[in-house]
Amino acid sequence: MKVNNRAASTAIDTLHGSKIYPLMDRSNSGITSCSLAEEILPPGCAVRPHFHREIEEIYYILSGRGLMTVGEDQREVGSGDSVYVPRGARHTLENTGAEEIKLLLVCGPAFTHEDENPID
Repeated sequence: MKVNNRAASTAIDTLHGSKIYPLMDRSNSGITSCSLAEEILPPGCAVRPHFHREIEEIYYILSGRGLMTVGEDQREVGSGDSVYVPRGARHTLENTGAEEIKLLLVCGPAFTHEDENPID
């Protein structure tokens, strides 16, 4: 059995100002089929638009509010919302609220930086 605790997770500082905490992924276990991370997105920040060639994602909003864009579709999202991001879809999340957004990121297969393709 593999058990990881968030308190032991080292934060990854992103270029767009968020922090990502790998909870269970390639960096801290032998997992390859999926991964789980927590992201903290401060007010006024937005996830840099990007897509994945291999990975599908689910964004699960724990707290906060924002504007999620997947392809041409945009929606306000908040606590309790799950968003499916298909493989190959351009996506971003903008924090439009006054508090940070806390979200879980579920990826399949497991996240790898090589599959993150920024769009400027």
